[in-house]
Amino acid sequence: MHEKSLGSRLFNFFNYTILLIIALACLIPFVNVISSSFATTQEVVEKTFILFPTTFTLDAYQYIFSTPTIFRSFAVSIGVTGVGTLVSMILTAFMAYSLSRKYLYGRKGINFIIVFTMLFSGGMIPTYLVVRNVGLIDSYWALILPVAINAFNLIIMRNFFQAIPDSLEESAKMDGYNDIMIFFKIILPLSLPSIATISLFYAVAYWNEYTNAILYINDSTKWPIQVLLRQIVIVSSGMQADATSVDIVPPAQTVKMAVITVATLPMLILYPFLQKYFVKGAFVGSVKA
Repeated sequence: MHEKSLGSRLFNFFNYTILLIIALACLIPFVNVISSSFATTQEVVEKTFILFPTTFTLDAYQYIFSTPTIFRSFAVSIGVTGVGTLVSMILTAFMAYSLSRKYLYGRKGINFIIVFTMLFSGGMIPTYLVVRNVGLIDSYWALILPVAINAFNLIIMRNFFQAIPDSLEESAKMDGYNDIMIFFKIILPLSLPSIATISLFYAVAYWNEYTNAILYINDSTKWPIQVLLRQIVIVSSGMQADATSVDIVPPAQTVKMAVITVATLPMLILYPFLQKYFVKGAFVGSVKA
């Protein structure tokens, strides 16, 4: 086996060292958040940074989960994330496949309009007026339909479809396949990395849905988890909020840390199952034209 040169070993050493420092810089703050959520009142007040709590306590989590509305909000967020991701993937995949075909009439103009929306939008007020006039206020669809297709995700998937050789489609047509059969039986099975990647993008966006919920959902029973957790933080900080809270209030800082952990954990659980597709799907979809 060929032995690496001194310069190569030094490069690898510094490369791994820098990557380790960057990884720790990303990991340590999150560990601090989780540890602080399990710390006691005294420890949170005395220390500004906690890696391991001296005394383990679940007071913050008991406070968060002491209201039954949080389980309803979890169900709302899970439902919106699941249905929204499915709707977005169906619309994005159909549109991306159509735009990836070079024989589509007006393809360049449509692509320009899509890219244009990445730079300019109608704005909050016109969007709100559209949502109100179509009767989506206080509807779960108000959290899905206005953001059903993301232009960036659409472009990534379109580029992935373009990278699939045209010869496969030509061969399938010679065998009697139509466009729908080609899409479902050939294109989609070959596009699992891109589908998994874009699904993760959409799922994270829907799970973190906050602004649209504040704008379009007035009924507190339909709040997603992000809006309810905001109310919990407000109450724990001693500020005025809606009557969806409890009376016993632990330290505000501890509750905030617990809220961050609760809101982030579902996506952290989901990510490892899609990780093997993530890099391949994003890389191929972003560099192929």
